[in-house]
Amino acid sequence: MKFSTKEDLEIPIEETFGLLSDFESFERAGMRHGAEISRTDKLTTPSVGMGWKVRATMRGKPRNFTIELSEYDRPNQMTFNVNSKNVKAHFLVELVALSRNRTRMRVELDVRPRTLSARLLMQSAKLARNTLNRRYKNRISHFATDLEDRHKRNLKA
Repeated sequence: MKFSTKEDLEIPIEETFGLLSDFESFERAGMRHGAEISRTDKLTTPSVGMGWKVRATMRGKPRNFTIELSEYDRPNQMTFNVNSKNVKAHFLVELVALSRNRTRMRVELDVRPRTLSARLLMQSAKLARNTLNRRYKNRISHFATDLEDRHKRNLKA
């Protein structure tokens, strides 16, 4: 099942990419929301091969999954592979400069089942596809607004 949306940001492309590749802030945010997150690599700067082990409660159950940064093309795109026992996912963030101070961010999530139970869950999710698409677009929209707010705070500091 694939989800995709675009958001236009009032942030230059380099700064947008910098905000998106601040992985430590995303790790802290996940931990504040109750996830257990640990790095699986020893890299000191963002690059291909970065990885995380995550344990989080989703849909009322503890879930374990791994995330690996599989493509890092500054300032154009990042690709992540997400793997768990039941599903695998491909997560893409692509940036395009619209002008000096404006960037289009495209965020795509492609989720594939690995087990029969995950396949059944995906079938039922397809019935609610419009609702899931709307939720996905709302979350990305809120995320884009948060990025713009962080950018404005950074300018004032």
